[in-house]
Amino acid sequence: MADKEGRDTYKRSLCLLMLKAFDNVLGGKPVHIWIRFTVSGGLFCTLEDDSVELTQELLDKVKAEMESLRDRAIPIKKKSMSTEDAISLFRASHMTDKADLFRYRISSRTNVYSLDGYTDYYFGYMVPDTSLLKLFDLKLYRGGFVLLFPSAEDPESLPPFRPVEKLFDVQYSSRVWGKKLGIHSVGDLDDLIASGGTTDLVLMQEALQEKMIADIAEEIENRKSVKIVFIAGPSSSSKTTFSHRLSIQLSCYGLKPHPIAMDNYFRNRDQSPRNPDGTYNFECLEALDVEQFNKDMTDLMAGREVSMPTYNFISGTREYKGNTLKLSDRDVLVIEGIHGLNDAFSYSIPAESKFKIYISALTQLNIDEHNRIPTTDGRLLRRIVRDARTRGYNAKDTIAIWKSVRRGEEQYIFPFQESADVMFNSALVYELAVLKTYAQPLLHAVPKDCPEWGEAKRLLKFLDYFLPIPADGIPKNSLVREFIGGGCFDV
Repeated sequence: MADKEGRDTYKRSLCLLMLKAFDNVLGGKPVHIWIRFTVSGGLFCTLEDDSVELTQELLDKVKAEMESLRDRAIPIKKKSMSTEDAISLFRASHMTDKADLFRYRISSRTNVYSLDGYTDYYFGYMVPDTSLLKLFDLKLYRGGFVLLFPSAEDPESLPPFRPVEKLFDVQYSSRVWGKKLGIHSVGDLDDLIASGGTTDLVLMQEALQEKMIADIAEEIENRKSVKIVFIAGPSSSSKTTFSHRLSIQLSCYGLKPHPIAMDNYFRNRDQSPRNPDGTYNFECLEALDVEQFNKDMTDLMAGREVSMPTYNFISGTREYKGNTLKLSDRDVLVIEGIHGLNDAFSYSIPAESKFKIYISALTQLNIDEHNRIPTTDGRLLRRIVRDARTRGYNAKDTIAIWKSVRRGEEQYIFPFQESADVMFNSALVYELAVLKTYAQPLLHAVPKDCPEWGEAKRLLKFLDYFLPIPADGIPKNSLVREFIGGGCFDV
């Protein structure tokens, strides 16, 4: 459980256990339970059947049945069958989303898992038997329920359920939008691609994001006291392109935005903090000259002219090249960086002068009902493609540092996300079908004898679910252009 692959296997197997328990409690009645997204250390699920009332009493019965199945140490069996037989099996089991998904599967064989006569498909490995699934709980929440499991930090107990309401709302709204389009799963997306309907989908998705950005700009304009907009989010959330598009929308209201990269306030390399292994820690707050940043911001808001720094990443020094800035009444600073939501970074700036935006690529698509697409997978694929294009890194290098990147996000970004004034979901429902063409050759280049090959292989198998979408129809200002290139912004 302290290992990502182990945690994923536990969660995956726990979902199968839960679905089998629901099947037993409801007497084999076919119901659709969707495993949607993570919330408060658990998985948010919905019961899509109006004939069954979802109550805590029902969930308690299901939990009791899960405990009974666990105590019996029932084996979870893996079976390989022809893909055609798998399609027939899942159509007969009313799991039409899986049948639709497999219609586009190139492989002639498919692995399925069964638990005490209940058969399902999962993307990844399972535990050998139910006795290993020791801890879990089910909590009624916001029209659905949450399946809780232990954390990596404390695998011997269940964490308390502490929902993060703002993050939940933005994820839920993405689900509602997907429902309106009729795109719930990869199979739905593949159907649309195969029928030639991607142009309208791309334009609708881009129009929706533009409207959301415009709404944020309007809210900033309505708060007359705002002088600094902070944009923060995890790696590969498209913060840079978002900041450009937000600046354009702010300009439409007569404001004059000035983009500032937080990285320009890095301490000189000889003053940078280090990790225990001696490597530089560029992600902690102490890596930034917080005092100089606050002095410059205070001077700017007081109407004084300030010399603005530029960080030279080659020499590892902060430089001053004669760039000065002085704010007028309609000027607003747009600052992008991982510590933007942390008030310790901007301690001297009055709260009413700040507007904080949290941005993340919160994937709104499922592989099928019971296989969600982790947000981290979408961001990792984005980063693999961008790093190869702009930084000269290969996929092996990007995969190797990903665990460290994720650790920094857990420490310095996620704890502050609920303090944001607004949240923006930068994920595009069609983007994985676009990224596929760019990511596949990079992943195939990962050597099979290195530690990163297992993750590369997993991502390659995952991308096999998607039909490709060519990039020539993607608008030049799209957030996905930050990764595949060809955009109109200098990112």
